[in-house]
Amino acid sequence: MSDSPVILKSEYEIMKMAEAGKYNARFFAELADYIRPGLSAGDLENFACEFCDRHKLFPTFKSVPRYHWALCVSINEEVVHGIPHRHKIIQDGDIVSVDIGVSLDGYVGDSCYTYMVGNVSPAARKLCTATKEALDKAIKIIRPGATIGDIGHAIQSHVEPLGFSVVREYVGHGVGTEMHEGPSVPHYGKPGEGLILQEGMVIAVEPMINAGGWQTEVLKDGWTVVTKDRKLSAQYEHTIAVVPGGCRVLTL
Repeated sequence: MSDSPVILKSEYEIMKMAEAGKYNARFFAELADYIRPGLSAGDLENFACEFCDRHKLFPTFKSVPRYHWALCVSINEEVVHGIPHRHKIIQDGDIVSVDIGVSLDGYVGDSCYTYMVGNVSPAARKLCTATKEALDKAIKIIRPGATIGDIGHAIQSHVEPLGFSVVREYVGHGVGTEMHEGPSVPHYGKPGEGLILQEGMVIAVEPMINAGGWQTEVLKDGWTVVTKDRKLSAQYEHTIAVVPGGCRVLTL
C-alpha cells in the first residue's frame, strides 16, 4: 500500500466520493437500529448486502482478492478484518467494529464504527470513547501543509496517556476509485514528520486502539487480526478530503 501513488482528486471527484460517503453514514445509522445481542456477524453481513442492493452500491471489499464479504466485523479482541461468519454471535456487552466500503459510480467511501452493544463495561466504554475522540482530534488538524506525522501524533498523544496503545501493523491509506491508494497513514508519529498534505488528497484515517499492548497476530483464517494479549480493541474511521483551508469529512 505504501508504494501506491498519491492521486490528487478534483473538486468533481471529491463531490462524487462524498455522494458515496453519504451512504456509509446512512448504513451506520440504520445498523444502529438493527444491531443487538443474539445476532450473528453473518446477520450484519446480510443486512449490508441488502443495503447495497437497495441503493445500487457495489460492496467495495468484495474487490479485494480472496475476500468475499461486504463487511469486516471485528468483536472485542478482534482488531480488524474480522470475517462476518454466522457462527460469530454478538453477546450483551460486546464491542463490535463494523467496517464497510461502498462504491458509487466507481468512487469509494470507506468508514468504520464500533458499536457498544447492550451493557458494556466502563473499561470498554472508555476505550471506544477515547478511540472516537482520537479520530476527531486528527480530523481537526488535517489541512494543506499539515503532515502525516501530525495526524499520527494527534491520535497517539490522546490515547497513550489514557493507558491505551496504537496498533502499528495496520494503517490508514489514500482512497479514490480504488479502496487502497497512497499515502499510508500511520496512527502514530511525530509532529512535522512525513508527507505534507496537499489539496485534493483523500485519505482514510482509521485508528485501531488497544486496551493493552499494540502487538497483534492473524488467526488461522488468514484475515482476522486479534490483539496478541487478547485485550479489547476499538476502531473508528472516516474518509477525509484535504480542501482549501482545512478538510471535508466525506463519510458523514
